Amino acid sequence: MSRQAVYLGIDTSNYTTSAAFCDGAGQVIANLKVPLPVREGECGLRQSDAVFAHVKNMPALMAACREALGDRYTPVAVGVSSTPRDAEGSYMPCFLSGQAVASAVSATMDIPLYTFSHQNGHIRAALYSSGREAELMGKPFCAFHVSGGTTEVLYVTPHAERTFSVEQVGGTADINAGQAIDRVGVMLGLRFPCGPALERLAAENTAPLPRPRICVREGVCNLSGLQNLAERLFRETGDRALTAAFVQTFIGETLATMTAHLLEKYPDTPVLYAGGVMSNRYLQKRLSQTCRAYFAEPAFSADNAAGIALLCRERAERG
Repeated sequence: MSRQAVYLGIDTSNYTTSAAFCDGAGQVIANLKVPLPVREGECGLRQSDAVFAHVKNMPALMAACREALGDRYTPVAVGVSSTPRDAEGSYMPCFLSGQAVASAVSATMDIPLYTFSHQNGHIRAALYSSGREAELMGKPFCAFHVSGGTTEVLYVTPHAERTFSVEQVGGTADINAGQAIDRVGVMLGLRFPCGPALERLAAENTAPLPRPRICVREGVCNLSGLQNLAERLFRETGDRALTAAFVQTFIGETLATMTAHLLEKYPDTPVLYAGGVMSNRYLQKRLSQTCRAYFAEPAFSADNAAGIALLCRERAERG
């Protein structure tokens, strides 16, 4: 029986070891992930610990890939995230783990190797899962990449020769939205990463919310004060659900204000929201009130390698 050609994507972000396959029609066949362990009470990992954790995760992940391939599929190209974003000097050591494995796969199987940015992988995965892939890829659109490591506003221009290019047009002046969520979540006794648990906790709130006094200037937000505000609210009330709902609302209003500023510059432009923070259903509902908003399903919004596999396919087909 002849095997079907597929394209392998590998992504080693700061918190997840991921691999995925897509076929020649651009359908994702497997989207595999192994989270990196974070000690209870801590808010993240040092880069050296992340690299070590990826190295430990890779044998099991590659075994899962072999099982998913079975006797039906064979990789004809491999793609890997090599930088956080498409920008001069963009670098994180954790991506070296994936590059090493992808290079070994390429050399052993004698198949092409393509490199991409982690951010572009997020955007491509969100496009795939948004339900409007063909529409959005046909003309420029705006995108938010919101996670523990990034809070950026992007203007995305599709290109026939390289899928798309991105220009940053907004973002955060201090910490990222995911960082704020995780820091407050750990304070509330939640396990890192705290996003899903904080969303569930916020849904339990029945108390009136204090008005969130956000700070957004010319499309750039400040989020560092949110942690202090949440800590003060918790000290004064002892209410975990209220504090979680306040954090969620603060971030929702911040992103909504950033979106409004973005659409003043690019009116009537669809907006795609990508990154782990955008799995939050409350945020999706809030932002859907501001624009033509598109979101990925949670499996394709949080860190994953599906976007890298899709980019690999498109690069390989262009020769």
